[in-house]
Amino acid sequence: MDNVKERLLYFNAQADKELSKYPAICDLEKKTNVPKTYMAAGVVTFIFTLIFFNVWGELLSDVIGWLYPAYASFKAIESPEKTDDVQWLTYWTVYGFINMAEFFSDIILYWIPFYFLFKTVFFLWLFLPPFRGAQMIYAKFLGPTLRAYEGGIDKNLKNLKDKIEDATKEAVKNISDVTNKSEHVE
Repeated sequence: MDNVKERLLYFNAQADKELSKYPAICDLEKKTNVPKTYMAAGVVTFIFTLIFFNVWGELLSDVIGWLYPAYASFKAIESPEKTDDVQWLTYWTVYGFINMAEFFSDIILYWIPFYFLFKTVFFLWLFLPPFRGAQMIYAKFLGPTLRAYEGGIDKNLKNLKDKIEDATKEAVKNISDVTNKSEHVE
């Protein structure tokens, strides 16, 4: 029991240290006399309760999967270091794959109890630094799969690009012909 209490106290101290970086939260703590960590725990509990009972579950799940990663990606792009760029590119690759898979299986997933709660926890697992699940999924599944089909994908993308260029040239030529004909009619 003492070990659990020590871990909770350590976690509380770490959370307090992180929350102390935000002046607005510190000001709110002073005004309300409620510790920052209690306020944060209350907000997190409230959000997870809404998701648990599926009150805006889909929206909140998607916001959690997007908001922090989007901001962290912005910070990574703006920083001179490139290691964090790889982390967030990997996350967005996995995130896109998950969203695409979800689109095609939405009818089934909707009937799974607490689906959005599981999805939220999964997104947290994907991007939180202690877990970095996106790197694991990419290394074990997405990366090898994409490498196996890379040649075919590149070939098909080149063919598509060529067809789009040809269609664009043809459309421009046809528009030009119509414009020239209409000028001669007047």
